[in-house]
Amino acid sequence: MVQLTLPANSRVGKGKHFPAPAGAKRVKTFRIYRYDPEGTENPRWDTYDVDVDACGPMVLDVLIHIKNNVDPTLTFRRSCREGVCGSCAMNIGGRNTLACTRGWEEVPGKDVAISPLPGQPVVKDLVPDLTLFYAQYASIEPWLHTDTPEPQKEWKQSPEDRAKLDGLYECILCACCSTSCPSYWWNGEKYLGPATLLHAYRWLIDSRDEATGERLDALEDPFKLYRCHTIMNCAQVCPKGLNPAKAIAEIKKMMVERVA
Repeated sequence: MVQLTLPANSRVGKGKHFPAPAGAKRVKTFRIYRYDPEGTENPRWDTYDVDVDACGPMVLDVLIHIKNNVDPTLTFRRSCREGVCGSCAMNIGGRNTLACTRGWEEVPGKDVAISPLPGQPVVKDLVPDLTLFYAQYASIEPWLHTDTPEPQKEWKQSPEDRAKLDGLYECILCACCSTSCPSYWWNGEKYLGPATLLHAYRWLIDSRDEATGERLDALEDPFKLYRCHTIMNCAQVCPKGLNPAKAIAEIKKMMVERVA
């Protein structure tokens, strides 16, 4: 029988425990993944007993409270706090989501486990390295491609054609969908993933764009597009309620129609 061993620094151990302050009446326990690749220690789960009466209702509120009042070494990304920028995407209670729009009371279970987006290298603690993710997004050239002379004022579009972009342009590139996709975990360097392909479809159906053929040619690859197996994790976790799997299916349909 083949014996497989994990790398020495891949085993997650038990970390520090931070008790709630004396007199706290409403306490919730948060288990947070901690890891510094530049250090010598293995990843660990630190446990924080938080007085939730002292912070806001969202998971991001709790993280900010912990960093400001309990443990200043905790590292995470955040920006808008309104579900617009996607910076605070992480795995909360086993589900990829945004910390700023996920209430800690909404997380099932006694304790709340918080870890970085899965399948990506960790920069530190809850911060994933999304270098490849952004490079794949850039590879689809997400801007208008035209051959006709640029109009003096604007590229016009009918209300009907504009409506086709609904459900696509709202993507905030938080990477929740791509990092929840098993096909992306297995083939991340070759498969473009749900988020990038959703944006690819957005430009493919834009009535103002004149490079549909070239865009389809660029996606005609055994891995870039066709590693999607319609597992649907992407649609389930999208914090904006979008459906990348449907967009991918539409691209596949366009591929068939152009050779029919």
